[in-house]
Amino acid sequence: MATLLHLDSSLFPESASTSRSVTAAFRRAWEEQHPDGTVIHRDLATDPVPHLDALTAAAGFAAAADRTPEQAAAFAPRLELIEQLENADAVLIGAPMLNFTVPSTLKTWLDQVILMGRTAPAEGSSVRGTPVYVVASRGGSYAPGTPREGYEYVQNYLQAVLGDMLGMTVEFIVPELTLAHSNPAMAELVPLAEASKARAHEEAVTKGKAAAAKAAA
Repeated sequence: MATLLHLDSSLFPESASTSRSVTAAFRRAWEEQHPDGTVIHRDLATDPVPHLDALTAAAGFAAAADRTPEQAAAFAPRLELIEQLENADAVLIGAPMLNFTVPSTLKTWLDQVILMGRTAPAEGSSVRGTPVYVVASRGGSYAPGTPREGYEYVQNYLQAVLGDMLGMTVEFIVPELTLAHSNPAMAELVPLAEASKARAHEEAVTKGKAAAAKAAA
């Protein structure tokens, strides 16, 4: 039975969030192909994982038999998150740009699931080759050649962490100009914003179906 791990990190509900609406389109397409499959969904905005602390981090560097009772208790929730990632046939992440980078809740989840000697480094990673689809929405445009290209720390960061560090196969869906409808200074960009969102939804459906087919193969 195929499993999709779906993470959202937008601060806003689907009705007001481009990233959530696009991840929802992907998920629906995936579920249509896998009606009996499993979707594990975590809303990191309303159900955040705890920050990595010294006790939990130290437990990750100790063999299971050598952990103190306190370390074992602290490590158990982290192990659950890691196993969810390892058992997923595909991963879907909503990662809207917030102050030029990913929301802190998503960064915290990454800190928990990155474990040297297990999920990292890429060579020998327990999640190497797992496909991960990232909806990297953003209020403006940070595409190559634009004035703010150098401020793009969502795709660059997640490619480095998920792809280069964990060895996962990363694909991005990038709806942009999402602030055009609410920012008067961007009013003339509304048609481009709507076109970008429509393309993102189409791409999400296509990739969702492709991910389902790959999981079933």
